[in-house]
Amino acid sequence: MKKLIILLFFGVFIAKTQAQEYFPNNESIPNKNNYYTAFTNAKIYVTPTQIIEKGTLLIQNGKVVASGNSVAIPKNAMIIDAEGKSIYPSFIDMYTSFGAEKPKRAASGERGSSYDTKRAGYYWNENIRSEINAYETFAYDETKAEELLKAGFGVVGTHIQDGIARGTGAIVALNNSDKTNRILSNKATQHFGFTRSVTTNQSYPSSLMGMMALLRQMYHDKEWYKNGNASNKDLSLEALIANEKLVQIFTAEDKLNSLRASKIAKEFGLNYILKGGGNEFERIQEIKKTNASFIIPINFPEAYDVSNPFNANQMELADLRFWNQAPSNLKVLSENGITFALTTDKLKKIEDFRGNLLKAIQFGFDPTKALEALTTTPAALLGKSNEIGSLKTGSYANFIITSGAIFDEKTIVFENWVQGNKYVINDWTVKDIRGEYDLTVSNETYKLKIEGEVAKPKSDITTADKKKVKSNLTFANQWVTLLIKSNDDVKTNFSRLNGLVDTTKNLSGKAILNNGSEVTWYAKKTAPFKIVKDSSAVEKPFAVQPVTYPNIAYGNTELPKAQTLLFKNATVWTNEKEGILEQTDVLVKNGKIAAIGKNLSDGGATIIDAKGKHLTSGIIDEHSHIAISNGVNEGGHNSSAEVTIEDVVNSEDINIYRDLAGGVTTSQLLHGSANPIGGRSAIVKWKWGMEPEELLYKNQPKFIKFALGENVKQSNWGNPNPTRFPQTRMGVEQVFTDYFQRAKEYDLAWKTYNASGKKDKAKAPRTDLELQTLAEILNNKRFISCHSYVQSEILMLMNVADKMGFKVNTYTHILEGYKVADKMKEHGVGASTFSDWWAYKFEVNDAIPQNGPIMHNHGLVVAYNSDDAEMSRRLNQEAAKAVKYGNISEEEAWKFVTLNPAKLLHIDDKVGSIKVGKDADVVLWNNNPLSIYAKAEKTLIEGVVYFDSQVDEAKRAANAKERVELIGQLLLEKNKGMATQAPKKSIKPEYECDTMEEL
Repeated sequence: MKKLIILLFFGVFIAKTQAQEYFPNNESIPNKNNYYTAFTNAKIYVTPTQIIEKGTLLIQNGKVVASGNSVAIPKNAMIIDAEGKSIYPSFIDMYTSFGAEKPKRAASGERGSSYDTKRAGYYWNENIRSEINAYETFAYDETKAEELLKAGFGVVGTHIQDGIARGTGAIVALNNSDKTNRILSNKATQHFGFTRSVTTNQSYPSSLMGMMALLRQMYHDKEWYKNGNASNKDLSLEALIANEKLVQIFTAEDKLNSLRASKIAKEFGLNYILKGGGNEFERIQEIKKTNASFIIPINFPEAYDVSNPFNANQMELADLRFWNQAPSNLKVLSENGITFALTTDKLKKIEDFRGNLLKAIQFGFDPTKALEALTTTPAALLGKSNEIGSLKTGSYANFIITSGAIFDEKTIVFENWVQGNKYVINDWTVKDIRGEYDLTVSNETYKLKIEGEVAKPKSDITTADKKKVKSNLTFANQWVTLLIKSNDDVKTNFSRLNGLVDTTKNLSGKAILNNGSEVTWYAKKTAPFKIVKDSSAVEKPFAVQPVTYPNIAYGNTELPKAQTLLFKNATVWTNEKEGILEQTDVLVKNGKIAAIGKNLSDGGATIIDAKGKHLTSGIIDEHSHIAISNGVNEGGHNSSAEVTIEDVVNSEDINIYRDLAGGVTTSQLLHGSANPIGGRSAIVKWKWGMEPEELLYKNQPKFIKFALGENVKQSNWGNPNPTRFPQTRMGVEQVFTDYFQRAKEYDLAWKTYNASGKKDKAKAPRTDLELQTLAEILNNKRFISCHSYVQSEILMLMNVADKMGFKVNTYTHILEGYKVADKMKEHGVGASTFSDWWAYKFEVNDAIPQNGPIMHNHGLVVAYNSDDAEMSRRLNQEAAKAVKYGNISEEEAWKFVTLNPAKLLHIDDKVGSIKVGKDADVVLWNNNPLSIYAKAEKTLIEGVVYFDSQVDEAKRAANAKERVELIGQLLLEKNKGMATQAPKKSIKPEYECDTMEEL
C-alpha cells in the first residue's frame, strides 16, 4: 500500500512537471534533474511551532519530499551539510502589485467630462473594474523579485491596485530561475478598496460615502443580475459572480475604514480580509469585534526632526504620539487574538522590512507570531496551506537558510530557495577568520585583531610596544588582503599582504613590503573571536505612550461611564411649562433625568453644588458638517440620495470636543449643497471617545438634504464649462419633478411585486438605493432638510411637494424666510436659520437679523444652526441674538438652540428639555447661558460626563507634559543617527455646504 501511494505521488508529480517539456529552451543545453537535495544537521522550522533539531530536509523537483531526524537519503542525493544553520519557510506577502500592469491615467480634464461610462457591455461606473485580471498583463520583474528575495520572501500575491472593485489577483513564486512555473494561481483573490480609478474622469463617486453607496448598489445589482433579471450583458457583474468564491480582500488603509468595510461585509454576508493601515491599536476593541482577518503594513513613520522649536510646535500631538505608538501595533493585534499577515506594502524600500519587523519585536511582538504572520497565516488566508508557508511534505521547496534565529539582529540570511531553486544572498561558505593573532611579517611582529562581521571583517593592529598601526583588511572569495601603513611620514608607504584562507586557525601568504621586496607572512591564532554583550549597551525601546479615546489631544484615558449625579440648587431652564426654576435640584440616574424638585436626595449619587449656576438641556445643532470623513458632498450626480453621512462619521474630530465645551450634545450632520437632491444625514450625540457607530442617535428619524440656489446649478464652482444638469433654477425644479416621478413608479413596481405573493426572484424589480430613498419621502418615512435662500425657490419646492404628495420638513439657511413665513406656516415646514449672517454671496443680499424672530412670531418652529465648525461651539451666544434683534424672551430664545431643533429633528420626546424620563443630555453653565461670559462647566450625554472644565485643565497640562516627553524621545533618536523627517503640520479640512473635495 505504501509503495502504491509513493508511485501515485510521483506519477502525479511527473505528469505535472512533464507538462512543461514542450517549452523551447534556447538558453542552455536541456538538462532535466531528478536528483534529490538533502540538507543535513540543520535546525528545521517545518512550521513556526514544529521545529526539528539537527534534522534533514529532503527536496526533489521543487517540492519537499521529507523532513525529520531519520530521513532516508537516496543514493542520488546531493548532500549539503547545514550544521549550525537554521532553515525556515520563505515568507509570503499576499498584498503587492508585483509585476502588475500600471493603470493608464485618464487624459487630464475636469472631473465629470466623462459623465457616463464609455465602456459598452460593462458596469455603468468605471470605478467598478471587477473584470480585470492581474495575470493577463503580468510581467515578471526580476529586479523587484531580488529585493523581495533578499528580504526573505518566496511568494507574493499581486493585483492591480486601482479602483473600487479591482478585479482578481494572482499568486506568484519569486522564482528567478524557472519562468514556466512562477504563477501558482492566476485567479486567487478578488480585490476592493476605497479609492477611485485613475483610468476614469467620471465624476461619481467623489467622496468616501459615495464609494460606500456604489459598493452597496454594485452588490445589489450583482444579485439581481445573477437571478436573470437583466436584459443586457454586463461583464463586470459577471466577473463579480464568477469570482465570488475567491478570497475577498478589501483595502481599508485605516482603522475607521476597516470598520466601514466590515459594515458592508456584514450587510451582504461577505468575509473580507482587510488591508489595514497600521493604526488598528487605536480602536482595538472595535477592530476585534469585526471578526475579520487583516493584512498589516509595518511602514512605521520615521522620527521627526524637532530640533527647531518653531517647527516642532507645528506638529499635532496626535502625529507625535503615532510615531511613538506605531511599533506596538503588531503586539496589540496579537495579544487581542486577531489573525493577521504582514505586508511590505507602503514601504519606501523593501530592505526596511526586516528592520521595522525587528523594531516591532523589540516593542513586544512575539517572534513566533511574527513568523506565523509571514508564513502559515498568509498561506491559510489564501487557502494554500498545502503548498506554501511551511516545509511539510508536498509543499513547495521555498525556504530560507540562516546563520541562526531569523529575527535575531545579528543573524545572517544566506540563501532563499524558491521551488527548489537557490538564490544566494550571502555566501555561507565564507570562513570566519575573526579572532586574535600574532602576526609576523619578515622580522616585524604585531598583534592582530580581526573583528566585525563574518563577511566584512575589520582589522586592528598594534606593534610589540602597543603602538596602533593603520591598516585595512578586505576578505572576498576566500582571499584575505591586508594593507599595513608603515610608521613613518611617507604617506604612500604600505606593506601589502595577501593569502588564500584554507583554515580558520592560522593565516599565511606572501607580502610585498614598502621597499618592494617580497616575503612571507604568518598569523598564528591565539584566541577565538568573542562577542562581548554589554547589557548596558543593549538598546531599550522608548516608553510607549498610553492610548486615549480618541487617540489625540484631549482624548480620554478610559471610556467614560454613566454616573448618578445630583445637581443641587441650580437655576434650571426646563424648556417645559414649568419654565425657569430657581434653587432646584435635578437627579440624573441610569442615563435619564430621574427627578426634578427641591431637597432631592439619593444615597448613591455624587452631589454637585450648582448654586448660582444654570442647568440647561444640551444644545442641538440642526445643521453641522463637522466630524465627517473624506467629503461632505457627493456632487458627481444631480441626485445622490443613495449616500449617507452615517457611513462616514469621524469620531476622531477635535471639533467634537470643542462642541462639547460649548454645550452642544446633539447635531445633525448634513450632506453638502452640491446637488439638488443630496445625501442622507446622520443625527449624532457627541460621545467623545466612542466609536462612530456609538455616536449615531439610536433609532433616529430618517432625514435627507435637499438644496436650492447657486450651489446646485454650479454657478459658483469656478468651472467655465459646467458638465451636468441643472444649470439654471428652472432646471432645479425639473430635477425634483423628474426624480419624484421616477420614485413613484419605482415604489409602485415594488408594491405590486410584494402584493403578488409569488416573490419570484427572477422577476423582481431592481433595487435602486437612490429611488428607494426618495420613495421613503413619498411614504412619509424620511424627512427633508432643504438648503434655501431666495423666496422664489422656497415657494417652488413647496409647490413641487404639494404636486407630488410629500412635505418639506425644514428649510435650512432660509434667509428670506421672513418674506414667505405665511406660506411656510401653511405648508407646515420649520426653519433652521442663521442669527445674523448676510451678504456673503449674492443670494443672501436680502438677509436681515430679524429673520428668525419674524418667522417665530408667525408660529413657525425656528432654530438657529451653525453650518460652521467655529460657530457651533458658541450657539448659546447665537441664541442670545434673538433677544437682541427680535425682542424674543430669554426662555424662548434658548429654545432656538435646544427644544426647537429637537422638534425639527423629531427627537423632542427624548431631548431638548429637562423633563423626567428624558435623556440626561444636560449642561451646567457658570452663568446665564445666553451671556457672552457663560462657560460650560459640565456637559453630559445620557448621564455620562463628556466634558468637564476641571478635567479639561488637567488634560491641557497632561498634553503639554506628553509633548515634552515625545520631543525628548525624538531628539534622542536624532542624536543616535536615526533617519529623520521634517515636521509636518497636519491640515484638516473644515467642511461647509459648498466644500468640494476630490479623493
